Amino acid sequence: MPSVQAAGRSLNYEWIGNEGGKPPLVFLHEGLGSIPQWRDFPAKVSKATGCRALVYERYGYGQSEILKERKRNVRFMHDEALGALPELLSVLKIEKPILVGHSDGASIALIYAGAGHALRGVAAMAPHVFIEPICLSSIAKAKRTFETTDLPAKLGRYHRDARKTFYGWADVWLDPQFERWDIREEYLPGVRCPVLAIQGHEDEYGTMEQLSAIARRVAGSCELLKLPDCGHSPFRDQPEQVLVALTKFISRAATT
Repeated sequence: MPSVQAAGRSLNYEWIGNEGGKPPLVFLHEGLGSIPQWRDFPAKVSKATGCRALVYERYGYGQSEILKERKRNVRFMHDEALGALPELLSVLKIEKPILVGHSDGASIALIYAGAGHALRGVAAMAPHVFIEPICLSSIAKAKRTFETTDLPAKLGRYHRDARKTFYGWADVWLDPQFERWDIREEYLPGVRCPVLAIQGHEDEYGTMEQLSAIARRVAGSCELLKLPDCGHSPFRDQPEQVLVALTKFISRAATT
């Protein structure tokens, strides 16, 4: 699998589908995600829309460069959105893509859009735009699970250093300073491209207030999809509904 240098780090990536004159899709994974953890979802979206899709692993994830810092900065999602992502897209010559983000990846996509970068659209699944107590309690629970079960071995199937990947995620989210993390006022009003925001009613990391905050503040058009019987991973819990909604959204956004 090829790699690219962005923000001084080696990042693993993969193209799915063929160029067909349509805007490219860029998938941004969750806080413990990697390319294989998307399963076949990017391929299905690419096939349904006719858009070529880029999937990549951020610094510290999957087969990308292993995290060197003891702890990430509380602005790590800002650093990704304002530094690493623009450089990655520039190196790979990707212009005006449609971003498809999940969880942390959705937040990164919204920050990137809110900073004024040229986009055709953002599809945000289970996004975080401010910190809720339910999210922090679920991460604390995940940390206990990591320390008492076989979760390290399971994550080790996807990440070069599962322990660094996990604590690189959990420790920064549980940092008391991170409780004030909030992109509602500074970045959402700058999001002028179309947005599709998707959330499950049973999401253990956030409530529907995340979607409400997005709808109230973004400057462009905003469509909300609220899914029953769905947790924090809509593309896994309700794949058919998400695929249909994404296909319609991408088809519209591709013509803007």
